[in-house]
Amino acid sequence: MHAPGELIDGRFELLERLGSGGMGTVWRARDTVLHREVALKAVRSDADTSDAVRERVLREARALARLSHPHVVTVHHIVDTQPHPWIVMELVPGSSLQDRLTARGPLPAPEAARIGRQVLSALGAAHAVGIQHRDVKPANVLLRPDGSAVLTDFGIAALQGSVSLTVPGELIGSPEYIAPERLRGHGDTAAFPFGASDLWSLGLLLYVSTEGVSPLRRETTFATLAAVLDDPVPPPARSGPLTPVIQALLVRDPAARPDAARLDAMLAQAESGTAPYWAQPTMTTAVPPEPLPPVPTQRDSPRPTAPQPAGAPERQRNRTAVVVAVIAVAVAVTAAVALAVSLSDQGKNTAGGSGGVPGGGVGSTAPATPTATPTPSPTPTPTPSPTPTVTVTASVTASVSPPPPSGRWIAQLFSEPVGSGAATRDQRLAKVRETVPEAEYLRSDTYASLRPGYWVIYAPGPFDDGRAALAFCADRGMTAANDCFGRYLSADPDDFALQCRPPASSPSGRCTRS
Repeated sequence: MHAPGELIDGRFELLERLGSGGMGTVWRARDTVLHREVALKAVRSDADTSDAVRERVLREARALARLSHPHVVTVHHIVDTQPHPWIVMELVPGSSLQDRLTARGPLPAPEAARIGRQVLSALGAAHAVGIQHRDVKPANVLLRPDGSAVLTDFGIAALQGSVSLTVPGELIGSPEYIAPERLRGHGDTAAFPFGASDLWSLGLLLYVSTEGVSPLRRETTFATLAAVLDDPVPPPARSGPLTPVIQALLVRDPAARPDAARLDAMLAQAESGTAPYWAQPTMTTAVPPEPLPPVPTQRDSPRPTAPQPAGAPERQRNRTAVVVAVIAVAVAVTAAVALAVSLSDQGKNTAGGSGGVPGGGVGSTAPATPTATPTPSPTPTPTPSPTPTVTVTASVTASVSPPPPSGRWIAQLFSEPVGSGAATRDQRLAKVRETVPEAEYLRSDTYASLRPGYWVIYAPGPFDDGRAALAFCADRGMTAANDCFGRYLSADPDDFALQCRPPASSPSGRCTRS
């Protein structure tokens, strides 16, 4: 343990502990030779001081020493001593962006855009010399008294061409800020744009800076990682002109994110108070396919193929990810049961709401659960250490149909925020189908006439107008505004006003487009 007053390398006097990062503890210190204050970073006292850890610390120094940039912390010196090395860095007066957000709440969008441009500039300088940061987050962005940003803590940076220091199965980085392609093991391959994973992290940083919440943080690390991989990112609600930038960065296809030049232009527009335009590209990066079992349809006969809107490929990928997750859980649970039975046979001990509008009045029930049925394994040949064999078959119900084409009326039965997750959506859909068996759901972002950020559960009709949709609901006893109303789907935001509300006998609102 180090303490204030201790002299490092006979030159640097420790003054106070400033905080701890992913791989080290930072101290404010005084350089007794040059008579200036500096920042000293040491490996955390509770960290493994192996050769690999030592190399990570020295690698941070080498990475930073290759950069000379106003928004990257400056390295002055390296002290390579036992039991751990020290990095002597520029002492940045002020506090971190994380401290600023904690003390005073979210940033205005133009201020967040300005900081984002400076962090992007620092990342651009790093990427130009083959360095990925891999831990971009508010705690690693320091703010000088004049408000300018400085990116620090390159301790887990991946130098292009260097040997990986990450052991198999080891997670390095802050879970909610790790790009999904890195979690899948594809982030450092030639198939993806170099540095794209840092841009995902920058998008999360901007989201947290303006919204005040982390959209993918969950109660546990495993739940957070699962959310990063599969959960929809709730649309920003208070990010103003920065919203298109955040949405452009937080796409799971790395090749679909804007490059640094385009992103800087978008941030400059947001900084000036103008929302930039961003047309989401189609997916161009090939992702290794996941093996899936055949998925039966819920209906007895297949649905006719309908034209797919622009957002359909993304929804299909999300659905595929959910199916994979369900099967993975089924396999894990079945394997655990089989293992417990096997150990028992060997004589070992075993341990024996409502929300959203419309439809708030619709109650909830437990969702239909996919079943996983283990096939009994053949009796194994006796061996000193028998290994249980588990064969699993999974039955998964598919309930997704192509969303209706633009320019038609539906009967909207419920809306669920996307951030509630797919499981909550499916529970609500199952409950609604008790009354309206043909009910489906769509993503509201597909249509400009709907408020973005919701799963909309609806009856597809077709209906000639809003009154016909209300009559459909009235025939099924759904006569309240919270039960059903007619809604028009189109690509025109002016059609948002086309909402026909009960009672069917004398509806209110706009029930026809003419």
